[in-house]
Amino acid sequence: MALVLHSGNTNKNAFKALIAAEYSGIKVELVQNFEMGVSNKTPEFIKMNPIGKVPVLETPDGPIFESNAIARYVTRLKPDNPLYGSSPIEYGHIEQWIDFSSLEIDANILKWYFPRMGRAVYLPPAEEAAIAALKRALDALNTHLASTTYLVGHAVTLADIIMTCNLYVGFNRVMTKNFTSEFPHVERYFWTMINQPNFIKIFGEVKQAETVPPVQSAKKPAQPKEAAKSKPKDEPKKEAKKQVPEPAKPKAEAGEEEEAPKPKPKNPLDLLPPSKMILDEWKRLYSNTKTNFREVAIKGFWNMYDPEGYSLWFCDYKYNDENTVSFVTLNKVSGFLQRMDLTRKYAFGKMLVIGSEPPFKVKGLWLFRGQEIPQFVLDECYDMELYDWTKVDISDEAQKERVNQMIEDQEPFEGEALLDAKCFK
Repeated sequence: MALVLHSGNTNKNAFKALIAAEYSGIKVELVQNFEMGVSNKTPEFIKMNPIGKVPVLETPDGPIFESNAIARYVTRLKPDNPLYGSSPIEYGHIEQWIDFSSLEIDANILKWYFPRMGRAVYLPPAEEAAIAALKRALDALNTHLASTTYLVGHAVTLADIIMTCNLYVGFNRVMTKNFTSEFPHVERYFWTMINQPNFIKIFGEVKQAETVPPVQSAKKPAQPKEAAKSKPKDEPKKEAKKQVPEPAKPKAEAGEEEEAPKPKPKNPLDLLPPSKMILDEWKRLYSNTKTNFREVAIKGFWNMYDPEGYSLWFCDYKYNDENTVSFVTLNKVSGFLQRMDLTRKYAFGKMLVIGSEPPFKVKGLWLFRGQEIPQFVLDECYDMELYDWTKVDISDEAQKERVNQMIEDQEPFEGEALLDAKCFK
């Protein structure tokens, strides 16, 4: 008996096994004219998968369901298949990225896409949470791919096949260029993989979504066909019944009323005494000053600065000896600034990447509302622990001048060239 895959011919989960089969030289036949909602409801199909989901692979030894399991099975049919790596650690890393792509990438893409297509209840807060979780996962993937072509080793593995198939729905349906441009290494990786000959054979031409689809109403189940049958011609017409409004439901007793939603707790920084420094005014001055920066922007900063309402902090990356590749170091800083987005209302920052050759040094200056680094920032942004933080003593003229130099991107900075300077505002 040949291997027979039951699934529609556009199902990205079925593509996992089909691409693995192409790389492995294994023949897998895709069932023709498979119709979701019909073919997967037959008693024969339910015997293979009791919950009626696709894909399902028929094998000489019995059926297998769950797409990752099917792809693993197909891959294992070829002894010493390079899709599973060449060592125990590579095998472990392949399994690691398979799980990551399923739990962190695929799950969050579908939580974003399905409700918009009416296949689940659409709730804006749930969509926001899914997108935030997806961005966090893509950022981690982007960092990993900054210095490698493939997920594991130097050739395509099963991890790449499953990751690419899981990214496909995102790129094709909801992740526009504007969205994915934050993750340039993920973009490069996806288009590299999708254009491999064995991928093209299964996927065909792939285009990126131009817009996020509008929210559609949840689909209602189709009415039974019997209800659509016309009445016999000789049956007399009945007078239409008048619509009688349903009686109003009685109001709940006083003790039965639903509890009013509790107001969202305020950020502790919003409860601080008002400050004379308006952060947005400083950010506008910084952005709009194009000439005579010292006299205009720097002088303006100190005129605005409120040492009682704000504090300044220097940060130094703890592991500068690891910064041996320039673009990886720059991506590391960009990722940090992206994750600091939750502080935009309360902070301003400058990050400098220093040095003309590796290892590069990463140093920063941050302005925070309040006298300490906000606790919610320490809790939510894991990058914070990668830096040593020192509060600026503005009574020390040397420290104050260092603040000035970091704000204006002075070069050389502390005797070294600037590779780049990034601003958070």
